[in-house]
Amino acid sequence: MDIIARIKELRDSRGWSTNQLALEAELTQSTVSTLLTKANSLPSIDTLTSLCNAFGITLAQFFMEQEQNELVSAQEKTLIEQYRKLPEKKKKAILALLED
Repeated sequence: MDIIARIKELRDSRGWSTNQLALEAELTQSTVSTLLTKANSLPSIDTLTSLCNAFGITLAQFFMEQEQNELVSAQEKTLIEQYRKLPEKKKKAILALLED
């Protein structure tokens, strides 16, 4: 598995810039930028865990093959992708609406 490509794929699917990813993962911009641009670089377990937390997935989900990861319909996937792009305040509003 190409770990860096997977990180970029998850970042891009959320419409995040490298800076936004760094903010969401609570990592420095230079750490994330170097990771994504430096040849043969791999994240530490701590860094990868922070990135997975930002993406809202577990390490196991990160390493799942794409076919295994497709446990939701296309419509559900669209909803999840759109939700992940929302600021925290709007995410809370959506959850409150769903709980009613």
